[in-house]
Amino acid sequence: MALASRTAAWWAWLLSPRLSAPSRLCLPVWPSTASQRPYSSHGKEKLDMSTYPVESIRNFSIIAHVDHGKSTLADRLLEITGTIAKTDCNKQVLDKLQVERERGITVKAQSASLFYSHKEVNYLLNLIDTPGHVDFNYEVSRSLSACQGVILVVDANEGIQAQTVANFYLAFEAQLAIIPVINKIDLKNADPERVEKQIEKLFDIPIEECVRISAKLGTNVEKVLQKVIEKIPPPQCNTADPLKALVFDSTFDHYRGIIANIALFGGEIQKGHKIVSAHTKKRYEVNEVGILTPDEQPTHKLYAGQVGYVIAGMKEVTEAQIGDTLFWYKQPVEPLPGFKSAKPMVFAGMYPVDQTEYNNLKSAVERLTLNDSSVTVHRDSSLALGAGWRLGFLGLLHMEVFNQRLEQEYNMSVILTAPTVPYKAILSSPKLIKEYGKTEITIINPAQFPDKLSVSEYLEPTVLGTIVTPPEYIGKIIVLCQDRRAVQKDLLYIDEHRVMLKYLFPLNEIVVDFYDTLKSLSSGYASFDYEDAGYQAADLIKMDILLNGNPVEELSTIIHNEKAYATGKFLCERLKDAIPRQLFEIAIQAAIGKKIIARETLKAYRKNVVAKCYGGDITRRMKLLKRQAEGKKLMRKIGNVEVPRDAFIRVLKRQTDK
Repeated sequence: MALASRTAAWWAWLLSPRLSAPSRLCLPVWPSTASQRPYSSHGKEKLDMSTYPVESIRNFSIIAHVDHGKSTLADRLLEITGTIAKTDCNKQVLDKLQVERERGITVKAQSASLFYSHKEVNYLLNLIDTPGHVDFNYEVSRSLSACQGVILVVDANEGIQAQTVANFYLAFEAQLAIIPVINKIDLKNADPERVEKQIEKLFDIPIEECVRISAKLGTNVEKVLQKVIEKIPPPQCNTADPLKALVFDSTFDHYRGIIANIALFGGEIQKGHKIVSAHTKKRYEVNEVGILTPDEQPTHKLYAGQVGYVIAGMKEVTEAQIGDTLFWYKQPVEPLPGFKSAKPMVFAGMYPVDQTEYNNLKSAVERLTLNDSSVTVHRDSSLALGAGWRLGFLGLLHMEVFNQRLEQEYNMSVILTAPTVPYKAILSSPKLIKEYGKTEITIINPAQFPDKLSVSEYLEPTVLGTIVTPPEYIGKIIVLCQDRRAVQKDLLYIDEHRVMLKYLFPLNEIVVDFYDTLKSLSSGYASFDYEDAGYQAADLIKMDILLNGNPVEELSTIIHNEKAYATGKFLCERLKDAIPRQLFEIAIQAAIGKKIIARETLKAYRKNVVAKCYGGDITRRMKLLKRQAEGKKLMRKIGNVEVPRDAFIRVLKRQTDK
């Protein structure tokens, strides 16, 4: 009986969705003791963290461009410090989400505590592995707030890329210690000398400070740990001070409620302590504290300077605000500055496929936004798609990953509308100014676009884009940027193999397919990164799509006047293919105000009414055809054209893939 129950438990664990299929195959046999089972903190022996004073603590992040080896380096650091066993299966150990393993990218910043002995002193190293894609920049900036230093990883083959530059300046502005590491020196085409010169020229870091490693083979990785201890200062805090803890991340557990990741800037915390949230003013009793190794490991206490997690009976997703400060009950402290709220760059409508799933989807979105606080949520509704939300994302990849996580983690199928960017309008109409209570409004939905007569000026968002490319592709890239209405700001030769271009782009021009086009033009060698650059005046118009003279609200778009005709023609052609034919003719039109700029006609199904006429007078044939035409005309007047939901999504999807 015991053997049967244990076999059933083994299969349940093996088939659990926590890990993707490939990684499950490499897992060691489940140990017999419950305390050693993965993903369970119950029954584990609690660690005593008092043996690690503030002077022996180092908090650091790993930052780099996409695919430069951050997660592989994190795996080697975990192995060297004995945090995880050395096996051939240790690949992306900290990337726990299914979407991360499928795409091979880091989406969520993950932390782990490492124990390392150097010169007969035991050190506690708190490592945070961060994403490399520009869409997840918010995760990087949040992680840096809990650190005193960073490891800047650069690929020895590719050299400095756009996101390397962006991440360096994030760490530089935060006044963190920076350790440059050149990875992948084992590759055949690796050129670490060239990369060292690039680092010295761009970042003003001496060549002798660079560490050459191969994270894949483990070459020189121990030297990185020694540099972390020597170069990165310990946190400036004191255990004798009152408790001051920063919530820098949080996740939702169905059984234990909210698990908040915290960095202690003062005091200590243990089970039974009464704590208060500075944001909600609610009081909680601590149920469990611990560190991540990278699985949850309970401890007796957490002390100032340490990074760990706390479970305090928070049940609602609104209770664990990222950037919140926790303190002891009746011992209030000055709240920590928290985080600058993320600024959404792309908005899209999200609706349940079936309206009966609305409440389930609402719960799933709330729990997922707890774990990904950079997503903004506004209630929205549509005549065609029903009740839903207008969500703000940091980029298109961010939007795709959010959608994929909803499907994989919560089994929810949703409809996403075409992405738009937030425009602004300076109002001149007293009536509208009174209605909105201000002269400048932000437009995130084309349906809210005000008429040109009541607006003095339209503004569109801009970004400062950085492109790093080999010199042979400069010509093609400059043509692409000019086609996207970009203005060149700078051109710098990093060395004979790399050029850095800076352009001011309208956000709308790069949000959908710019990155893919850039990669194909440069054979995959160019990299792209952007940062917000405010708003600029633009000649914007709202384009409506009409079916037999009736506007379809979901297909309305805000575009620049120059691109109106091409976009209108393209949408009309796609709709002609997507809408099923009716018994009457359908006119598909793109209109700006009352002016039609493009048209396609969907022909009607037609019955052959003269089939029974074999010979005889022609007036008989004409009479039958005339009667049929009158019937079609009447049907067109009273018939409604509804865009089927799947056809509607097909049109938007093709527009995105263009």
